[in-house]
Amino acid sequence: MSRPVKSHAPPWPDTPRCYGITGPISEDLPHEADLIQTRKLIDSLKSYGVFEDDLELQHREKVVRRLELLYKEWLKEMCFALNIPESVTENVGGKVFPFGSYYMGAHSKGADIDALCVGPGFLERKDFFTSFYEKLRAQQEVKHIRVIEDAFVPVIKLSYDGIEIDLVFGRVARKSIPENLDLLDDKLLQNMDEHCVRSLNGYRVTEEIMRLVPNIFNFRLALRAVKLWAKRRNIYSNKLGFLGGISWAVLVARVCQVYPNATVSTLVIKFFKVYSMWVWPVPVRLRVVENRCYDLPFWDPTVNLSDRCHIMPIITPAYPQQNTSFNVSPSTSSIITAEIERGFAVAQEIQQEEANWSKLFEKPNFFENYQHYVLLRASSASEKQHREWVGTVESKIRLLVGILERNVHVSLAHVHLQPFHGPGKDNNKEGVITTWMIGLSLVFNTDGSKNQKIDLTPDLLSFTETIYSQAESGRTYEEGMTVSATYGSRENLSWEMPNGDRKRLFSPKPSHQLSATAPPRHAPPAGRGQPGVKREGRPQSETPAKRAKADEESVSVTEASTSGRISPATPGCCSLRSDTSPEKMKRDEELTRSEESPSGVSLSQSPSPSVSPPRHERPGTPELRTPHKKFKHDPSQPAVELSDQLPAPTTPVTFVKNAIQLQLLRYSSRRVERKPLLRLCGCTNLHSLLPPRHV
Repeated sequence: MSRPVKSHAPPWPDTPRCYGITGPISEDLPHEADLIQTRKLIDSLKSYGVFEDDLELQHREKVVRRLELLYKEWLKEMCFALNIPESVTENVGGKVFPFGSYYMGAHSKGADIDALCVGPGFLERKDFFTSFYEKLRAQQEVKHIRVIEDAFVPVIKLSYDGIEIDLVFGRVARKSIPENLDLLDDKLLQNMDEHCVRSLNGYRVTEEIMRLVPNIFNFRLALRAVKLWAKRRNIYSNKLGFLGGISWAVLVARVCQVYPNATVSTLVIKFFKVYSMWVWPVPVRLRVVENRCYDLPFWDPTVNLSDRCHIMPIITPAYPQQNTSFNVSPSTSSIITAEIERGFAVAQEIQQEEANWSKLFEKPNFFENYQHYVLLRASSASEKQHREWVGTVESKIRLLVGILERNVHVSLAHVHLQPFHGPGKDNNKEGVITTWMIGLSLVFNTDGSKNQKIDLTPDLLSFTETIYSQAESGRTYEEGMTVSATYGSRENLSWEMPNGDRKRLFSPKPSHQLSATAPPRHAPPAGRGQPGVKREGRPQSETPAKRAKADEESVSVTEASTSGRISPATPGCCSLRSDTSPEKMKRDEELTRSEESPSGVSLSQSPSPSVSPPRHERPGTPELRTPHKKFKHDPSQPAVELSDQLPAPTTPVTFVKNAIQLQLLRYSSRRVERKPLLRLCGCTNLHSLLPPRHV
């Protein structure tokens, strides 16, 4: 188990006090069963490799010390360059403060280190991002260094001797920086520029959290468990609209405050119980923060109208208090809430010894949850160019989610947090492509019509045009950078194996239930085309019912074809692509003719826009690219009637649709009055239309 970074706050304060803004819910001491569950939880965490060994931890500490020495050398070099008096130069000092998960001792193996570089007031911020950047780039241990000055908190990102580092800079109104500088003193923020305040806020918030929990050891272990759960359930990303490390730390710290004597396993179980019952947008706060009136942004919904729109406010415990979850959208809020409810259900099973901790950390299958997807691709001509371009596109994915959420037909947009990386077209070693997938939950028949066409093209084009516009205005766009957003269905996504074969990304599980209806006359014969398996997520009789009325209502699914291919981050593995081969097109057309869309919706293809979108007609409802003629509905034709010659009787299948119970039967011994099928579906009493022997 890795050793945590030492905090200035003592693990167990000597003076008893009430933690948080309210009193504790329970001060019960742990029982023997709780201690046993805690041991099982720690063993489970070890099996997932969340703890670093002593050598890895010592390596991190060594890297931080080297960075601090480099920073102090640079400060003296700047003093000489600025002709600062020698007495000031000798005592200028300088300090690097780690913060975040590493400082709290809750970081996972391979995690990055957040560090704050504090300098004297006579320095300029631009010196840090130019002069110190050049000094770092000259170091042999430094790789992949880049500056992001236009970020909310300007940062230098680099890899130092294999450790990812994020460096932020803050200057205080002092001539020298002593080793014992207390950054929690609010007076340091007076007359400080906003960028420096944001930089200092990371360390200040981390230190305040450490001081506001009754038992730091239990807090660290509980936070490790919650972070592992959030990462494996794909809800750990502040950039993509979920919750980041500080947000999860505040949530866990609040549970520690109201259960001060609970052991780690109890804290994790109570975490899911408390937040499954939480009424958002009631804010989560660790203490009351006084407004110092230093003219700094201060989260206060009673004063700021924009703060009232925050969905899941989680407030920092340091001045100026901020909402750490301002990126949360309605979609991500629903996903987080659903995952917490699932976690509470599993935690109850664990508490009753009906499940083990590994069930809590199970990974979800993203492709089982959604039928429709948006594929967002960012490509560049070179690896060096691609790192900056991917950062730009990824930081704007929340904008795309917001655009999709405003579409009346989209009820939820879920970003898959792990992108797919791979070479460019035709395995071009120079070109690089990164693809993100966004699962969509669509809303159908909102206007009561049977045929609907959902066109996502304007939304996707609007997003890509915004990316290009901002990249050009920020002077980050270079030749070879492209971004595209296209629609794709789950059935079109497949892995391309190293030998050239393709394997479907999602394979529906075969159904063992009986089908009540034979294939319609325009369906492909058995043994040809797609196998007759039940698609997961559909009602049992949905497909037969839609096949039966295919001649009454002609509705086809038009799915976008996506070009290019994506490969996982692991070299030598298969690549992910949207299958658009002629054989697949032929199979899809046969499947479309035999099976209607589960939603009765036509989704139009979204083109892959470039800097200047091509001047051709937008494909509002494109045809399937096959040589076969599509079936078209003729309103002049009469409704389809039940056939006079029906097959032998089979077991009836009953199903419920729109609160009407339907019963489809096949029989041949008696003739039945010819009535249109859709007339039957609209009846309220089906028994009156069937022979007495079959009622």
